[in-house]
Amino acid sequence: MDKQDMRQDTQPSAARPVLEGPDIARVLTRIAHEIVERAKGADDVVLLGIPTRGVFLARRLAVKLEEVTGRKIPVGSLDITMYRDDLRMQPPRALARTEIPGDGIDGRLVVLVDDVLFSGRTIRAALDALNDIGRPRAVQLAVLVDRGHRELPIRADYVGKNLPTSLRETVKVQLAEEDGRDTVLLGAKPAAPGERQQ
Repeated sequence: MDKQDMRQDTQPSAARPVLEGPDIARVLTRIAHEIVERAKGADDVVLLGIPTRGVFLARRLAVKLEEVTGRKIPVGSLDITMYRDDLRMQPPRALARTEIPGDGIDGRLVVLVDDVLFSGRTIRAALDALNDIGRPRAVQLAVLVDRGHRELPIRADYVGKNLPTSLRETVKVQLAEEDGRDTVLLGAKPAAPGERQQ
């Protein structure tokens, strides 16, 4: 998930749900069908989730794709920590795992999966990380939520929900595997110390 600062990870104040568990399940089913249609069967599709919640979404999406196609879809994870352009500005963070399926990504259609698309900087870092691993035939992007405010010319190929937001709002995705429940929350961004909310 793209974050402009660490406060993006905090619970939004007075947050309201914009997607619940059944909505998330429906969205992933729709995206699976869209991938199969666009990839003409998804024969060479590899899903790579961006930690943390993108990995869980990629695994769920792989299950949906298997239901549609009758074939197991390779799924892995892509850690982008060392490729971020804000490493110098943030506290040190633990490395996540990169797990590439056994057949690799060369010549395959790689679908990157993330929870929230925001500035686009996380996806730029993911493309750099991917470039060091192999040479896919093509790369596409699937996100649960696109909240706008792009800083780079990046767009998602598959979007669960377009959610127009202001920069004074925060989007928090919670998934059962990490948070005990499935929901997407929209709330006001906590004010920085000494900052007045307008």
